[in-house]
Amino acid sequence: MERTRRTQKTPGKHGIRKRLTGLLLLIGVPLTAMSVYLLIALHSYAGAYDEIVSNLTVAGSYNLDFRNELDESIYKLVVRGLPMEEALEDDSTMADPYAQIDELRHDFKRLEGITTDSQSRQWLGSLLRNINTLKERLDDIKDSLAKGGSYQENLDMLDNNIYILTELIQDDIQYYIYYQTRSIEGLKEGLNAAVRDMMIFSCILLAALIIAVLAWGARIVRSITRPLEELVQVTSRIARGDFEARAADKGGKDEIAALSDSVNDMARHLDIMVRQIKEDERRMRWQELRLLQEQINPHFLYNTLDTIVWLIEGGKYDDAEDMIMSLSTFFKLVLSRGREIITVREEEQHILSYLQIQRYRYSDLLSYEIAIDPSLYPYGIPKMTLQPLVENALYHGIKHRRSLGRLIITGEMEDGNQMCFKVKDDGVGMSGEELRKLQEEVQKPSSQTESGYGMANVSERIRMNYGKPYGLSIDSVQGKGTVVTVRLPALEAGKPGEEALS
Repeated sequence: MERTRRTQKTPGKHGIRKRLTGLLLLIGVPLTAMSVYLLIALHSYAGAYDEIVSNLTVAGSYNLDFRNELDESIYKLVVRGLPMEEALEDDSTMADPYAQIDELRHDFKRLEGITTDSQSRQWLGSLLRNINTLKERLDDIKDSLAKGGSYQENLDMLDNNIYILTELIQDDIQYYIYYQTRSIEGLKEGLNAAVRDMMIFSCILLAALIIAVLAWGARIVRSITRPLEELVQVTSRIARGDFEARAADKGGKDEIAALSDSVNDMARHLDIMVRQIKEDERRMRWQELRLLQEQINPHFLYNTLDTIVWLIEGGKYDDAEDMIMSLSTFFKLVLSRGREIITVREEEQHILSYLQIQRYRYSDLLSYEIAIDPSLYPYGIPKMTLQPLVENALYHGIKHRRSLGRLIITGEMEDGNQMCFKVKDDGVGMSGEELRKLQEEVQKPSSQTESGYGMANVSERIRMNYGKPYGLSIDSVQGKGTVVTVRLPALEAGKPGEEALS
């Protein structure tokens, strides 16, 4: 039998996930950059504001009481007429004018180092010069007191030098406060201008982002929905028997391109199988064709692709991508490269991909569990042995339950050389008469069955491959569910079935 092989495409740099990631980056990077800029700008303005307020606090503390306190301290020295050291020792409550001047110089020298406004710095320079002059005039009074100078002479120096200088220093402080206050106003104007500019820039950026996101989003949606619509048309032609139908190869490397390749491979293999079956009248080949056509049920394809389109239109791109990959895996496992016997692991993947697809359609009806012993994975099983049973349990058991049902697929080794698989559902089950009729149908050749074709086909293929001791059995209780048990010999994948018959 001729087979055509094609290299399966894997999603590359233009995959759906990568395109969606690019869309998120298009939104996130500019907004993040704008937020960082705003935070830095606000931090800068807040720092400048705090610096000015701190400067004003220091200057304001001297503006209130410094002149009066210093004038009073020096006046008391002059009135007492004693040398300064003796006067300070004699009256512990008297403030040391030198300490007051040094503290004043220290604080405003520090302000000079951190003040940036030029006019404020100009008045700070004047203030520091007046402080130096004040200290010199205080030295004159100190020397006069030490030499026993006259009271009137000391009083004249106090009036004509000290009081004038302390007044000038207070004026310098007030001017410094004034210009620092003006700096706050300038800072406020700068902040308002920056906020205004940022609002304009933000509006422009947001408008550009909206346009870019709409354009890019529309492009992504078109790149997904158009190929899917073409696939729907191709699968419709395949469903009508046109196995020459092919999805156009547009050179893409995304998930939809992989799905298109899988559909094309499916159609190609179907075409080959149909031609072969027309030439080969052996019953086994006829059964395989029937079963393969059952598995690629056009309604299943329509519903699956419609669900994918619905997910994309609803913005659930990750779910759509997962469903596309599950459908691609499902088709690949259906084909199995023409092999009749596959591994238990592959059959499990086939079941899993099928249930993952159906989960999106029957999320409120279906829950499932697959518990196959991993030690069975290397052994062989006729392809599509368990999946039709799972499908039958879903459509004829759980679906008619009209509420959440559970499907359990198990597999384990019995007696060391026999595999036992069970497909259990808690669906509507069957009456005794219905169960008896189904058991009779399953024992007939699949071409003669009136119902239960999938089960009959599975049962007949097992008997033809491994002999009558193997096959399937059915147990059911109406209203409680159904259990289908499949027993197969534990043979490594690839070994002929005749070994089981010997």
